[in-house]
Parts: sequence; structure tokens; C-alpha cells
Amino acid sequence: MTMIHRQNNNLNTNHSNTEHKLMLQVDELSIFTDAGITLVDKLSYELKQGQTLAVVGESGSGKSIASLALLGLLPDNLIISGEVQLAGSAGMTALPIANDKGRNTALRSIRGQRIGMIFQEPMTALNPLHTVAKQIAESLRLIGVSKKQWHTQTIQLLNDVNITDVADKLNRYPHELSGGQRQRVMIAMALAQQPDILIADEPTTALDVTLQHEILTLLDNLKRQHNMAMILISHDLNLVRRYSDEVIVMHQGRTIEQGQTAAVFSQPKAEYTRALIKQDFGQALSLFDDESQQSTVLEVNNLQVQFPIEKSLFGRTRRWFDAVKDLKMTLQKGQALGIIGESGSGKTTIALALSQLLSNQARVSGQIMVNEQDISALSKKELRIFRSQIQMVFQDPFASINPRMTVMQIVEEGLLVKGVDKAVRQQAVMDSLATVHLPAEFAQRYPHELSGGQRQRVALARALIMQPSLLILDEPTSALDSTTQVTVVNLLREIQEKMQISYVFISHDLKVVRALCQHIMVLKDGMCVESGLTEEVFNNPQHPYAQQLLQASMI
Repeated sequence: MTMIHRQNNNLNTNHSNTEHKLMLQVDELSIFTDAGITLVDKLSYELKQGQTLAVVGESGSGKSIASLALLGLLPDNLIISGEVQLAGSAGMTALPIANDKGRNTALRSIRGQRIGMIFQEPMTALNPLHTVAKQIAESLRLIGVSKKQWHTQTIQLLNDVNITDVADKLNRYPHELSGGQRQRVMIAMALAQQPDILIADEPTTALDVTLQHEILTLLDNLKRQHNMAMILISHDLNLVRRYSDEVIVMHQGRTIEQGQTAAVFSQPKAEYTRALIKQDFGQALSLFDDESQQSTVLEVNNLQVQFPIEKSLFGRTRRWFDAVKDLKMTLQKGQALGIIGESGSGKTTIALALSQLLSNQARVSGQIMVNEQDISALSKKELRIFRSQIQMVFQDPFASINPRMTVMQIVEEGLLVKGVDKAVRQQAVMDSLATVHLPAEFAQRYPHELSGGQRQRVALARALIMQPSLLILDEPTSALDSTTQVTVVNLLREIQEKMQISYVFISHDLKVVRALCQHIMVLKDGMCVESGLTEEVFNNPQHPYAQQLLQASMI
């Protein structure tokens, strides 16, 4: 605490000297596995006060573990070398990064208080059993704030990160908040200990395009307000270009390019950097000349979904929240419908309603016709049989596939439930893996042995093995790096053309939607505010919200 006050006083008296004060120096940081595989190779950089350093690269490039090493948060079986120095009252002080018994004790006063961290997935990083107030109070307790001040300071922190209706959010649990709200709570927790350096590890991965800019603008403002330095880890080059001062491009643990952001983007020296910047998703498949000749796979009329928000003393629902209101959509065979909208607009609720995966608490009305069958009219037994025609690929493949099962067991599970013979099942798995371009030997691997892109292909193979006519994809590329996103989108387009599967594609990445979908629907507050042919909506959006959303994606 005294350190931060002294820095602030220095800033007030001599702003020009402290603005560029060296805060962190990393010299030839290297990380190896005990088998000798290099994860990070001689990474070096300097971080100054008020500066944002972006570290970019695809999955497995070493960008996240290089930052976790600063705080001693890596497994003990990794070998870490190099030198890390952090600014202190007596000049630069070396941090103990090598794996030894004294490391954790030495770094305890650094974690949170000197170097704070915002993790990639707030739903995983936040404690699901504790309220927002309790989790922020824990951070305040660690720096010695008295219990009497917890409530006041928590409210102040939540106000600082632009949380609306703060009093209501204090007693909520993480699952009761939207993605953007959870991310803001995590930022508030990190700021509670007033760190000198903030590490933001993919802070906007799961957020829609407008929220991405809101969160990063917020972080940028807070960085200036608290005189911090920031390390921004991201695979989104558009965001990096706008919100960082310097950039490091990493590939397979090595630094490919390093320098001022403007210079790297205007004149990239490395071919790899140029490939990242010129991210090309391709174009969506052309529409059929006569759509009337194509059969209708999905027809939705007057879909409404409500969730209970207030119950009486005897458990009866007194008030309902309208998550989806009077929705209509039609989808032809072999075509893709993109659904876009901000966090909380009802995108995922629609996906769960279409696949009949909403809990009994939700009140669903309207008509959902799949291949001319009203699925809400089916009994449980009939629906179980019919389910193979509607398959879903979830946002986070690591959470949606069983970590204790091999790829073979994961992909064949649907056929096993249907009672298909073992030899037929195994051949179908091999065919499905070939369809998603995964080698046959991957069948014996476990999910933790795969990269994020490979896990998403396994989830796709599991859905495709059932030979569905409708595939619902809920943010299937949001957790993937840019090069893997391109590969997955190309794969989805290839499958769509080859198998004539219809897609309902939910995403906040408008570039991906444009590259895959022939039709698009823009949602706001559970209502469709605009829909039509993708290119027509992109080139000439009519509704003000659609204009705002598309404009934000072009920044």
C-alpha cells in the first residue's frame, strides 16, 4: 500500500519522470518440460509504467505460460530459467522464478499486490460458491483493509469497473451474471489490491464485439487512473492494434517479432506476422438459384422463452424474465443462419431451446419444426430417438467433452446409446475423424493431450457421427486463436458443402459469421431487430443497433 501511495505522489510532483519508469525487466526467460521440450525460448522485454505490452500468437505459442511464470504459477515439473526483475523501493529486485521450495513464500507478497492477473475464463476463475461481495472482500482482506470498510470499498470498485445496479450484484453468484459482468468482477478483484502491473490473459475471448471494446477501453482507462503497466495477452490482432503500445509476436515459444505496435502492424518483417495480420476466412458458399427447391430443415414460429426471477414464499413464480420474445426463423437444407448480438441478447437460450436442452424451470412456448416434425409435441422416448437429427457443438470443447474418456469413446458415445454394433461404431469414428481432418491415431488420446482446435474438432466429430440434418454451433471458434479459427471455419464450410448440413451458427465474431453464413439474424434483448441475407445486412444495415454492432466489428 505505501509503495503505491509513494508512486502516486511522485507522479503528482514529477509526472514526466515517472511515466516511463521501468517496472519489469524480463531477460532470456526460458521454460522447458522435464522431457526437454522447449515451451518458451529466451523471451526478453521491458515494461514501463503507463505502458501496455501485447503478447500475441496462436494456441501453444507460450504467451500465457510466460506470464504465469512471473507469478510462480506453473507446475513443478517445468524447468524455468532466465532473470526477471521488478521495480521496488530500492531499485530493481530479482524475482525467484525457478522451481524451488522458497519460490512460493518469496512470491506471496508479489501476487496480487504487485502483479495482478485477470484470467481468461471468469466463470472458471471465480468461485461458484461465493457471492460477488465475498470474493472481492477476500482481495481487500489480503491487503489489510478493515472489515468495516469492505462494503464501501467493494461498491467503489464495482462502480470503477462500470457495473450497473451495484447493490443488486453484491449478493449474486457468478452464474447469475452475464459474461461481461463476470469479467468486470474479475477486474475489480484484481484492482482491489492496487497492483503496479496488471496481466490480462485473453480478457475478452468469450465476449461480444461491443463488450470487447468496452472492457479494453475500461482497462486502458483504469491503467491510466491507477498509473499501472499492463501486459495484454490476446490472439485478436484488431484489439491489440488499438489498445497496446508495444507488441511481441510469439510462435512455438520463440519471439518472431517485437517492437512498437504501429511499426509492427504497418511494416511487419516476419512472414508469420504478415499471415496473422492478413487473416482470411474466405467467403460463404453461394446460395442456390432457386431456394424453393430446397427442403426446409428448420421452421420456428412465435418462440418465447421465459425464466423465473422472483418466487413467492410457497415457491410459486411471481415474475418471469422474457429471454426470447416472439422469434421466427426459417432455414433451408445446406444453408447456414448466423445469429449475432451482445451478451445477454438470448443467442444461447435460442440454441438450447432448439435442441430441447432448457431446464424444466424455463417456460417455452411457440412452434419448433425440424424436418416438418414439431419437436415440442414429441414424448421423451420419441425425442430421444429424434435427437440424432439435431446436434450441438458447444463453446468450450474442454468443458463439453469428458476428460476421462478417450477420443474414440467420446465420438462413439451417441452410437453406443443407439445400440450400434462395435465394429460399425469404430469404423464410423474413423470416418468421422477423417471428416474433421484428425489422424486415426488420435482415437486413443485423451482431451488434455490435444490443443484447443483439436478438441473442437473432436466435439464436431461427435456431432457429425450421428448424421444430423441440423447442427447448432454455439460460439465454436471464440476460444481459438486466429489461425485455428480460419482452419475451423474452412472445415465447417467444407462439411456444409459435402454433407448438405444446415447450421445455426451463434457467434460474436462477425468476420466468422460473414465467412460461413448465407443468412443472418441480429438479436437485442431477446428480439430479432434485423434479419436477411448476410451480405445485404453487412453492406446496408437498417436498424441502429445493427449499424452499431457492425461498426464496432470494423474498428
